[in-house]
Amino acid sequence: MRRSMLFLPGNTPNIIVNGEILGADSVILDLEDAVAPSEKDSARILVRNAIKMMGFGKCEVIVRINGLDSDYWQQDLNCVIPARPQIIMLPKTACAEDVRTVDRYLSVLEEKYGMEEGSVGLMPLIETAMGVENAFLIASASSRVKGIFLGGEDLTADLRCKRTREGREILYARTRLVCAARAAGVEVYDTPFTDVNDDDGLYQDAQYAKALGFTGKASISPRHVKGINEVFSPPVKDIDYAYEVMNAIREAKAMGKGAVALRGKMIDAPIVMRAQQVIEQAKALGLGREEA
Repeated sequence: MRRSMLFLPGNTPNIIVNGEILGADSVILDLEDAVAPSEKDSARILVRNAIKMMGFGKCEVIVRINGLDSDYWQQDLNCVIPARPQIIMLPKTACAEDVRTVDRYLSVLEEKYGMEEGSVGLMPLIETAMGVENAFLIASASSRVKGIFLGGEDLTADLRCKRTREGREILYARTRLVCAARAAGVEVYDTPFTDVNDDDGLYQDAQYAKALGFTGKASISPRHVKGINEVFSPPVKDIDYAYEVMNAIREAKAMGKGAVALRGKMIDAPIVMRAQQVIEQAKALGLGREEA
């Protein structure tokens, strides 16, 4: 379960070495924006060796490569794929063909290194107007796609608008990506909240993203990880209610009842679906329990 994804610059060994203890569900080892052109080669080697030697424990490893418009993306993949990261993040994904291009190249590398085809997942980073408009096609372009991710900073630059604390300028993009991801059957992740000193703003932004339907949220600071995890974890009261719903459904079936009520409210299919989703999240976090 990816509630939080923490960006770590690929050229900072003192930060990467602490990656697995910073509390994030996933770390994103960044070879793109965080790394100057003169440091690309050394960053690749550092990231590859870190994945091989450290493993990062239970923390999922995502590597953000450079974009297809650069001269670096194939070199990035050539270097890091032998270390077997779980997911490759593709920045500035604008169309389905971008995904398929990387998909094909990954297949070549998986065969070369004796890996099962499709073992490396893809997470397209959508941060342009074109990418937003093509969100469903991107999300459904390959079985490798595990989720799509909104990049708010580059998107607002492309839209020629100012990035604000409230985020009204990216509301359309947020809702478009959520709908596209759910229609394609993949997860969807929200852009980082960039003011590392604004804890209240972080909580509000994360809660808003969750209310829109996002699976989780990225962060550029370890300081934000705890808040993101808290917001995207189901509250105990929601877990309790979800189990009550499922128990009521089972009891009604056992008694041959067609209609089910709980706490004075009829239980319909959407309520059952939401209860199942909460229970799945709880189990993924080790908060599940035996059902009656």
